[in-house]
Amino acid sequence: MSEENADVGGIAVDRLRSLIERIERLEEEKAAIASDIRDIFAEAKSAGFDVKIMRTVIKLRKMNAADRDEQEFLLETYRKALDI
Repeated sequence: MSEENADVGGIAVDRLRSLIERIERLEEEKAAIASDIRDIFAEAKSAGFDVKIMRTVIKLRKMNAADRDEQEFLLETYRKALDI
């Protein structure tokens, strides 16, 4: 690359290109992983599992115990308030 293209408007072109290309590769990997996850949920659904409940379980497993307890307490409080 010529010296004039190495720095354009104060931007290191090679560094910028490298960062953009890395992000693009990761976006492609992310799309492939998302597709794999959809396939697993489809497999679970065909095996008779409730995918919506599975997603909720995954969300709960990501939470720490205190947050989970707080959410369950609030849910129960709201259910009582609405008599459901």
